[in-house]
Amino acid sequence: MIAIAAALAVAYLLIVLTWSYSDGERVGYIQKFSNKGWLCKTWEGELAMFPVVAMQAEKFVFSVRDEAVAAKINQNMGKKMAIHYEEHKGVPTSCFGETPYYVVDVRLLE
Repeated sequence: MIAIAAALAVAYLLIVLTWSYSDGERVGYIQKFSNKGWLCKTWEGELAMFPVVAMQAEKFVFSVRDEAVAAKINQNMGKKMAIHYEEHKGVPTSCFGETPYYVVDVRLLE
């Protein structure tokens, strides 16, 4: 019985971490990016998007699981970037990220 429950839990995790509910791209400036957590360290960030000049920036919060993507973000802080993300619903713990939005790629625009 425990083996069945464990197998179901693993199957559930595989589904929610590989199947994305939505995906898209946002453009802006990374204003905050840090490796956070007590037990499970995750990369968490904020992208400031400026829809119209002189308006207040809209924030897009995101998580990064891939160390190579995190390194690209760190190298280009303060520059205009496009981030490609996937939204995963139903992730049971914050050990995989604090947000449902996981950045999978970034492009430098400047």
